[in-house]
Amino acid sequence: MTTVVRALRPAGGGVLAVLVIALLAQSLVGPGVAGVLGWLVYRLTTGADLVHAAAGPLAAFGGLLLLGYLAEAAVTPLELLARARIDGAHRSELMRLTMGTATIDVLDDPETQTMIRQVRADPRNHVEYTPADGALSALNVMVGLVAAIGAGVVLAAYAWWMVPLLLVPALLVSYLENRRTLAVVDTLRYAYDEEAYADVWRQATISPSAGKDIRVFGFARWMVDRMQHHISVGNAPLWNLRRRYTVRGGWSTFALMAAGLVPAYAAVSVSASRGHTTIATQTAVFAAGWAIFLALADLDQVQRIVGAGAVLRSYAALRRRLAPASFRPSVSIVDKPPLVRFEGVSFAYPHATDPVLRELDLEIRPGELLAIVGLNGAGKSTLIKLLAGLSAPTSGRITADGVDIATLDPRAWRRRLSIVFQDFVRYPLSAEENIRLGRDGGPSTLDLAIAESGAGPTLERLPSGLATPLSRGRAGGVDLSGGQWQQVVLTRALYATHAGAGLLVLDEPTAHLDVRTEFEVFDRLVGRRSDVGAVLISHRLSTVRRADRVVLLDGGRITESGTHDELVAFGGVYARMFDIQAERFRRGFDDRIEEIEP
Repeated sequence: MTTVVRALRPAGGGVLAVLVIALLAQSLVGPGVAGVLGWLVYRLTTGADLVHAAAGPLAAFGGLLLLGYLAEAAVTPLELLARARIDGAHRSELMRLTMGTATIDVLDDPETQTMIRQVRADPRNHVEYTPADGALSALNVMVGLVAAIGAGVVLAAYAWWMVPLLLVPALLVSYLENRRTLAVVDTLRYAYDEEAYADVWRQATISPSAGKDIRVFGFARWMVDRMQHHISVGNAPLWNLRRRYTVRGGWSTFALMAAGLVPAYAAVSVSASRGHTTIATQTAVFAAGWAIFLALADLDQVQRIVGAGAVLRSYAALRRRLAPASFRPSVSIVDKPPLVRFEGVSFAYPHATDPVLRELDLEIRPGELLAIVGLNGAGKSTLIKLLAGLSAPTSGRITADGVDIATLDPRAWRRRLSIVFQDFVRYPLSAEENIRLGRDGGPSTLDLAIAESGAGPTLERLPSGLATPLSRGRAGGVDLSGGQWQQVVLTRALYATHAGAGLLVLDEPTAHLDVRTEFEVFDRLVGRRSDVGAVLISHRLSTVRRADRVVLLDGGRITESGTHDELVAFGGVYARMFDIQAERFRRGFDDRIEEIEP
């Protein structure tokens, strides 16, 4: 409960103060109405002039109704504002937490991904809650206690023993409801996993790309059945529990309420019938007794508090799991580009039986164009992730100008790199935003990068030029082909080198381009190798032949190294790979990867 209440802080003191006042006013309307009704009955039974007798109580009653209306009108927008601030602050902290990890290894862990889904504060079904759900429910419960105290004061004015007579059953009802809520929340944990599977199919129903397959292969009915299956399996325990509680729990709750209300109502009714008390007092006791039970037994509020508490506990565990790594911010790399060395580097993915890299030694020299080749699965892309510090070596180390990159501020180190990953991201932003991505550089820098990548003709044909959104989902937006996107991403990488990056790393940067276009791009890269170090991974050996040095990655190690001519003359694996590709080209095969436009 304390953790959930602390979640109120981002809402702000001013908003919380006004919200509490509005909730208090709203909660005190019930006890106030009980008192006013008693007053009204008293005046009507003792006064001769009914109009004069009823004027004061009716005016007070109208004032209470107006107060309740104004309070309710204020509570809704105030709760919306508080909710936006609380959940917004939570999401921002979650974003900073996930983006602050030194590597992405821990984010790839399935357990981490499950925890992130649990704490994302973006409910997609009825089993998920946010910190604001729990925090505002806790606030409502605390205000409800004030209402219960107010009702207790009304009862005590008649007879002090009325308070424990009604309070004890009300607390027992609250206790039983809380136990049932905890049991419901436990079943929600099971429902969550199945709901996550159902979400896959929910998203598919609104996905344009999945929509094509659904219609072509005609599995819409099957997909809906699968979704309904996961929902039914996940929620069956919850539904069974609610049915059981509706029957058994309803009777136990009714019995406890009757145990408190019936004696209290009977006692005050008998007293009123014998003239020992007034009908006004009887009316006030009736209203106040019922108000106590309403204030102390709110199942929905408790369920939100418990659900949000589970979210906040998972978030605390996630914070411990994603604790930022330590580094030495005072260490900096002066030379541009840096001299990078892989020194006995091994790496294995979690739960993998064999390592991807085995005691690998490699030197990336300043001003050199280095090509890395190898069969699929040889570990080329893994090597790039290690270089970027996105994954940490299982053993060995990677140094930049003699400094272990693991001790550097990862943000500062990555600003020195410009990398095109094989699975690059296509952001639904404008063409210019896709190229800049937060890097500082003037128009001349942008023009240079476009010229070097050869993307000029593609960008010039866009309806609004560089301002054109690269997504059909945005107004005036367009979709690009695979080759056109690759030119944009290559421009992004080259722009970064003009904005300060000293090492350019390209992982299959031209796989969607034809051989001729790739050769032109590569020719421009060769001309820039004195300004920026470059590492190129490409499956086309005819293109990398102009690299200063070619290394072959095989079995997790560098097995061959030299110029293209030297490796061909050596007659090893590289030479055989080159001969196979050369024969394919002589037969007219084009190994360009083409994408069908959506």
